[in-house]
Amino acid sequence: EEPSVRKLAYYNPYNGNSVAVKGTIQKATARTFSYTFNQLLTYDRKFGNHHFEALVGHEFYKYRYDYLSATKTGFPFGGLYELDAATTITGASSYQNNYAVQSVLSRLNYDFADKYYLSASFRTDGSSRFYKDNRWGKFWSVGGNWRISHESFMSDITWINNLSLKASYGVQGNDAILSGTKQNFYAWQSFYDLGYANSSMSGAAVTSLENKELKWEKNANLNIGIEAKLFDRVSATIEWYQRKTTDMLMSFPMASSLGFDGYNKNVGSMRNTGIDLTLGVDIFKDTPFTWNLTLLGSTIKNKVLQLADKPEIISGSYIIREGETLYSFYTATAAGVDPATGEQLYWAWDTDENGVKGKKYITNDMAKATACKEIQGSRIPDLYGSINNTFKYKGFDLSILCTYSIGGKVLDGIYNNLLYGNYVGQAKSKMLERAWRNPGDITDLPRIEIGKSYIITDNSLIDASYFAIKNIALGYSLPSKWMKSIGFDSARLTATADNVVLFNRLKGMDPQYNFTGGTDFGYVPVRTISFGIDITF
Repeated sequence: EEPSVRKLAYYNPYNGNSVAVKGTIQKATARTFSYTFNQLLTYDRKFGNHHFEALVGHEFYKYRYDYLSATKTGFPFGGLYELDAATTITGASSYQNNYAVQSVLSRLNYDFADKYYLSASFRTDGSSRFYKDNRWGKFWSVGGNWRISHESFMSDITWINNLSLKASYGVQGNDAILSGTKQNFYAWQSFYDLGYANSSMSGAAVTSLENKELKWEKNANLNIGIEAKLFDRVSATIEWYQRKTTDMLMSFPMASSLGFDGYNKNVGSMRNTGIDLTLGVDIFKDTPFTWNLTLLGSTIKNKVLQLADKPEIISGSYIIREGETLYSFYTATAAGVDPATGEQLYWAWDTDENGVKGKKYITNDMAKATACKEIQGSRIPDLYGSINNTFKYKGFDLSILCTYSIGGKVLDGIYNNLLYGNYVGQAKSKMLERAWRNPGDITDLPRIEIGKSYIITDNSLIDASYFAIKNIALGYSLPSKWMKSIGFDSARLTATADNVVLFNRLKGMDPQYNFTGGTDFGYVPVRTISFGIDITF
């Protein structure tokens, strides 16, 4: 959803980009308005060891976004920041986005003797993003939990405080589809550009294709796990999950010669599997100094199961191929730099008339290398999670939260441009100090040339592993007897630091950006340090 915004852009008439048009001003304003209505009816009743809880409800969500902007040029002199002060309208634009979801939902929970728990839910949702014949989706879930530690045969095992086995299966829906970096609120409809006037008559051109068959993306989730608390000190959860996504919502590519690059479609299915692990330990407990350590770790394995109409979808340096990870990197393979000439070398192969690949060889032919792209891994890490430490001593408390990720790769487009930019005056990376200079140099960066074209290879893929100290919070609660002596109930001093430090492979790169694999212009998370005092009286 797009944020509300107020924008002013001004270019003076004396110097800079707008001297020829005597200055430029642009003003834009945007407003977001949304609301949600809920009507819920609940039922809760106990009969001996039986406990029932039921819920039925209706929900309606409405979203509206209004945008208006105008641009004018021609100022009599500088320092005027209103549209009325300029003479010529060079642009004006306004549009509105609307989105609505209506839902009917229900849930039933049952537990017996605090040992057996069952739950079930059903809901149906209608989205304005789909054509009326496919607007509604039906989604459901079931789950159960068995508290083994409450069984009579466990009564003599005192070191097990809690032991539970749980399982659930459910289907959820997704109606969000991206158009570039923005959500497409009119996913099934054709769009028209009305800027093609025919003399004094209006004219229009089709800019996107409709698809009335577009429908909800469905995510089926299976979870099986064990929860335990041992020795009144150690808490652990291990959970295996499988998530299968069907009717994936994506832009389905077309040959540009047909007039469109693609259209929105339910293109296939994929599967995610992995393990989530949580471990909490009270290292020091029931003492003046306490220390709690919480570790979280997760794995994920992704596989594309099926694509509609074709076995693969290629988009730049990415590929979606049946049997592979979603958005795998798909690039040429570098074979080092020629020590004699400083040219970039590549691995390539020839293919016979039957499509059989021949033996790989090294070449400096970029066109050949481009035709010999290979899958080079993906952004998906081998392991990721967090580490949280909490300390307390008398009135002091300290918490330190860290996150980490091991494995995966990033294609940092900004860094790549700093290495391989091809025009005069472009900013360059300091890493170019190791580029080839003289015959005999052994390096991984080719000689620097202005005006030369480069292709992306696996050399541009950077290890995505990182370790980040996300938050440090220190607090001190002043003794209550001090506070009461001056008429206060309590007082607490705090100092907090967010995004303290990020350790990763490449300075300036943010591998936390996404799980898709690429980065864009942007800053690493801003480090913030704040102090506070909280007084109650």
